[in-house]
Amino acid sequence: MEPSHQARRRPGDAVDTDQLANELTERFRQVLSTKRMNELTSRSVQSRSSSPAPRDFGTPQPPAPALPPSYSSLRNIPLVPQAPQDARSLRFKNMLHSLSNMPMRWENPGLLDEALRVIPLEQIYNEAEEESQILQAEAESLGSGKKAAWGYQDCVVRALLRWFKRSFFTWVNNPPCSRCYSPTIGVGMAAPLPDEQARGANQVELYRCSVDQCGAFERYPRYNDAFVLLQTRRGRCGEWANCFSMLCRAVGSRVRWVWNSEDHVWTEVYSVHRKRWVHVDACEEAWDKPRLYTDGWGKKLSYCIAFSVDGAMDVTRRYVRDPAKHAIERNRAPEAVLLHIMDEIRAMRRSNMSKQDKFRLEGEDMRENRELRNQVISSIAHEVSKLSVDDILSGRSSRPPRPDPDTQKALESRTSGNSEWIRQRGEGGRGAPNQQHPRDPTR
Repeated sequence: MEPSHQARRRPGDAVDTDQLANELTERFRQVLSTKRMNELTSRSVQSRSSSPAPRDFGTPQPPAPALPPSYSSLRNIPLVPQAPQDARSLRFKNMLHSLSNMPMRWENPGLLDEALRVIPLEQIYNEAEEESQILQAEAESLGSGKKAAWGYQDCVVRALLRWFKRSFFTWVNNPPCSRCYSPTIGVGMAAPLPDEQARGANQVELYRCSVDQCGAFERYPRYNDAFVLLQTRRGRCGEWANCFSMLCRAVGSRVRWVWNSEDHVWTEVYSVHRKRWVHVDACEEAWDKPRLYTDGWGKKLSYCIAFSVDGAMDVTRRYVRDPAKHAIERNRAPEAVLLHIMDEIRAMRRSNMSKQDKFRLEGEDMRENRELRNQVISSIAHEVSKLSVDDILSGRSSRPPRPDPDTQKALESRTSGNSEWIRQRGEGGRGAPNQQHPRDPTR
């Protein structure tokens, strides 16, 4: 083993002057190199923080306290769920938990059996089979390996949607007078009678006949029970979405009930063929047209929350592609609190599931979050693609936009149905709100 320059010499050892000189030279070089590196470090620290570095090379100095990171560095850190603290957030939480119970009512086997007796199953399945074969033939004509646009179960729901809108359910703004069948005028609200309350009506709208000689009052209970709606077969978007979603569940589809904080509710159906949730609006007979409300109706939305028997999901990004144009401030609770509420409802609904089912649903959640992010990115990319170099240099806003297929579908659906249907719906103009009572909890 070779002796180092730090080895101690015994008094009797002979001194090798050449070796001693080499050891001293090496030690001098190390000291000089360390000094130069410390000086460079000191200058760099002084230029950034104006705090001098320690110059004592013998004893190590404690590190300087770390400065807190700037807000710009925290901008893109994912949100951490936070439990609601203030009264406003707690009210929002309680409301969402109450709304999440709606899909649970459709799991009643007796209700689903009754729904199957109402649906013309032979007609629905024949239409679905025919449409499925047409879509499959179109896909095969495009080349080998092409996938049909929609699967058989999707075609079943599409056929159910057409039957429900055209033959089964009726839109009601002001119910006609039951005595003389004349139009009525809304005069306020009334307390539900015992039999109305027993059938699921928490509120009753009161109307008066417009004919002075009649003057009769008409009660319009707002039923929340899907079983009752199978008999009444009328209502507004709340009743439409409630009954239609239950019928979709009866034919074997996974269903979501989408609540919007402004003035509408609708349905989402899971497509096994496309492995994603599909927007369905029974009132408009709209299938997979999520831009209907923004690009089509010109509305602005803040919250769109989807509830199912498996949990809850904030799907606002699916329906609001351009936040600068179609978004409203979300001020009912901080975003971290909303994330906590979604996780809380999801955990409650999945508490009794097997590990395999939980793992499958978590994979669906991750895939949907990726889909929602991609939709926002695609919308931004589409807006950027409208610009050209000449437009930027000349200061012009943009050249004529290229057609967007999703936007075009939404514009086509804006005036769904005939003029009488549009008048009944209260959607007479672009951006006009639905004529609904502001205290209607079913929207």
